[in-house]
Amino acid sequence: MIRGLILLLLCTAAWAHQGSEGYLFFRVDGADVEQRLDLSLRDLDRDLGLDADGDGTPSWDEVSARWPDIERLAAEGLSFTADGAPCMLLRRDPPQLGEHSDSQHAVLVSHWHCPAPVRELQIDYRVFARTDASHRALARLAGAAGEPLVLVPGAGPQRLGIEGRGLAGFVVEGMAHIASGLDHVLFLVTLLLVAVWRRDGAGWAPRASARSAFVETLKLVTAFTVAHSITLGLAASGAIAPPSRWIESLIALTVLLAALDNLHPIVPGPRWAMVGMFGLVHGVGFAGPLTDLGLRGTELVGPLLGFNVGVELGQLGVVALLLPVALALRNRAAYRRWVVPAGSSAIAALAALWLAERSLTLQLLP
Repeated sequence: MIRGLILLLLCTAAWAHQGSEGYLFFRVDGADVEQRLDLSLRDLDRDLGLDADGDGTPSWDEVSARWPDIERLAAEGLSFTADGAPCMLLRRDPPQLGEHSDSQHAVLVSHWHCPAPVRELQIDYRVFARTDASHRALARLAGAAGEPLVLVPGAGPQRLGIEGRGLAGFVVEGMAHIASGLDHVLFLVTLLLVAVWRRDGAGWAPRASARSAFVETLKLVTAFTVAHSITLGLAASGAIAPPSRWIESLIALTVLLAALDNLHPIVPGPRWAMVGMFGLVHGVGFAGPLTDLGLRGTELVGPLLGFNVGVELGQLGVVALLLPVALALRNRAAYRRWVVPAGSSAIAALAALWLAERSLTLQLLP
């Protein structure tokens, strides 16, 4: 995932040591700007000593009691202008908490009015510049496709433009999401390896015709698409928000089970039913880039449609590359003895490592 890869680069050691990150969101409506800054309670506790009772975890009472200090730290470390002109603070929202990467963050929301309709924001980010050289923030504009802007404290003003909010940008982002999501790609590869075969008792036998293989592939892709589209929409709208650690672990488990099913059919019933159930899990994983945009209500319709189309195009690209090869090789002894067993075993081993890493927060892979 794009966002996941960026955060991985920002962290000094993924999983074993969680890096220091903040999240900055802007919503622009003409000359009005809503700013949301999410800062980790762990980082705030280091600088402000929020944990008054010393139990290792700042409570809501401890955080809310120090909220004026948190707002002062944020105000001193973050400023922005709109097209070079300062904006006027209208109000601040009440204290609230949010969650990112399964850790608690203070959520600071403020509302501003600028002299004219905003075309570009210039952000000067200095939060934790004196206390944590590794701290970074990811800045996004609601409704804008593309990768977030990485803010380095004290690096000087950086620009965040409001262009690039069209449907095409989200189609491209959906395609990029599939291309960079190795777990999603390997799940599709696992399915395609045996889509050219049919179940034969406790094993597999080559399908007699290419048409039969195309029909089976269509069933699998349709089941996966319908299922992940449902949960993608629910997760992107905020209707469901399971912890990311659970979802990433379950995605690894789906890849593992699909690969083991290739080696010896273990999942009962038609394979499209299994793929549909697993697709519900993958859909929540797909939603990450959209939930980061902070879209609300009808604002989500266009980006969700474009992103989902991009995901489908990415999937079809994988199918177009692999299915003809699998069709051509489906009757070969080498395909049965080496390609499918070796490929499925390698995918199963990698998925098992992912599952251990994600569920137990270990670092087993470099």
